[in-house]
Amino acid sequence: MSDSAPPQHWRRHAAVLALGAFAVGTDAFVISGVLPEIADSVQVSVGAAGQLVTVFSIAYALLAPVLTALTAHWPRRTVLVTALAIFAVGNVATALVPGYGLVLATRVVAAAGAAMFTSNASATAAALAGDSRRGKAISIVMLGMTSSLVLGAPLGTVLGSWLGWRSTMWFVSALALVVIPLITLRLPEPDIIATRTDLRQRLAPLRDRRVLRVLATTLVIFTGIYIPYTYISAIFDPATDGSGTLLALLLMTFGLAATAGNLMAGQLADRIPPRRIVAIAALALTVIFAVMPLFREAYPAALALIVFSGVASFSVTTPQQHQIIALAPKNGQPLLTSLYQSALYLAISLAGVIGALGLRIVGDGQVPLIAAGLVLVAAIMAGVGGWRPTAGDTPPPPQAADDSTSTPTDTTAPDRPQQQPSYDS
Repeated sequence: MSDSAPPQHWRRHAAVLALGAFAVGTDAFVISGVLPEIADSVQVSVGAAGQLVTVFSIAYALLAPVLTALTAHWPRRTVLVTALAIFAVGNVATALVPGYGLVLATRVVAAAGAAMFTSNASATAAALAGDSRRGKAISIVMLGMTSSLVLGAPLGTVLGSWLGWRSTMWFVSALALVVIPLITLRLPEPDIIATRTDLRQRLAPLRDRRVLRVLATTLVIFTGIYIPYTYISAIFDPATDGSGTLLALLLMTFGLAATAGNLMAGQLADRIPPRRIVAIAALALTVIFAVMPLFREAYPAALALIVFSGVASFSVTTPQQHQIIALAPKNGQPLLTSLYQSALYLAISLAGVIGALGLRIVGDGQVPLIAAGLVLVAAIMAGVGGWRPTAGDTPPPPQAADDSTSTPTDTTAPDRPQQQPSYDS
């Protein structure tokens, strides 16, 4: 969408999409909070119950680009509503089925809906807001995800402890169903329906080394970010002394700091090169994770480290999506954002595996050093590497008023990428 005709109320439209992201994020994060209850209910170990998270993440990573390609010709509203409906059905099924195997299968269904929604939500918000407000629009959608860390997951966990874990699944389904009529009635249709192309053209983005750079950096940096988050209870056990209350406070603090980092990065990504933001955040995380083993025993120090890591970790999300959308040709944004989401959820899966190996090999206290090494590699990939400048490295000039409906006098910003043939289907 061009900035020559900016839409009215783009913030409201992004906020509606953020509500959907809140539902999806709550589902992704709340399972960890009710794993013991799930394990008791379906008569498996907590470790086996934890595979619900792994299955969800892998299914999300694999299905996001496939489903985006299959629905490329659909109106975005239809895709988003269908996605939330599938997501709700998956969670209702999780609440109803009796056995472990069936519960695993229902997580695949929920992941399919989540994958369809998240990748399209970011692309839709960016298209409705216009190029110069892309970062702000993405950060509003991601605000729904970070808010789920602060509100959704804790509420779902408390509900599960009171009424059983299956009530948590009903809660997540209800959140999704509330958003469906809002999207149907309030969201305008963006102009990002793809033209018909063959499979070779669909896969063309994977031949673009700029796209591969962003995806590879996403995979490495989020693997590093999610290792300490996934095993936060083990890493800071000396500081919390096994107190669930103190651990919950760490998690809530991380969510609040992540929200602040996301909003800050959204503002910055429209003004300075997003790749620079990612490199700086990765370097900051390298230092934070490197010193984490030294301060894991004192709770005040642990709290401070969580604040810094939350801000820096979620300063990466919006700039990375900003870059990937800037590289997309006309109508190709949903496919590229789905590839980004695939890399992100693959990173979450890898973080669980690598972190588990780290606990066995180097012990709880040294696991953050593995994360420090990964985010340092990501900093180098983002800041050096010898790639030519990407379309996302120089954001368009900010508009004087974000919600203005007036037409700018200059609609030929020199740093806007030229249109290319669509990679999408």
